[in-house]
Amino acid sequence: MATTGQPQPQPAPQAAPATAPPPTRATELSNRVKERFPDIVVDSMKEKRLKITTSSQKMRDVALFVRDALIFDHISCVSGTDYIGKNEIEIIYFVGNLSQPELKDFVIAIAERPKRDNPVVQSLVDVWPGVEYHERETYEMLGVNFQGHPELKHLLLPEDWSDLPPLRKDYNSPGR
Repeated sequence: MATTGQPQPQPAPQAAPATAPPPTRATELSNRVKERFPDIVVDSMKEKRLKITTSSQKMRDVALFVRDALIFDHISCVSGTDYIGKNEIEIIYFVGNLSQPELKDFVIAIAERPKRDNPVVQSLVDVWPGVEYHERETYEMLGVNFQGHPELKHLLLPEDWSDLPPLRKDYNSPGR
């Protein structure tokens, strides 16, 4: 391109990239939980999600607070993950709110991490009755013993299953 001595037009400055707004509801709910339980760990906050981790000893108190004070009245799921390298099994209760329209799309995940060599935790069936089958599945698939569960027995596996729980990282499936 030939120069004519005329100043060349400069490209318009780029606008700074928009940053996501802070997760307001998650922050508010997190602050309420932290106010009541200062030692709780806030793992993540998103627009429609809050994940917190507590000790197994405080799990029941945290669950009752989330149910009664924050009005999270519906269990969506209970999940577990074997962290063999850390000698822990993470158990997560995913809880929703069906009674407050402004929170119907929000989920609180409450986690605890007992040691995998003796994963014994309190059942939350009396807090959220809907966890009954979820806890049974977690018991059978990961070997977590839920103390106080009304019917902790096999749900999916044969009654005579005597091998390691099949979702443990050290389980070897026959034929593989």
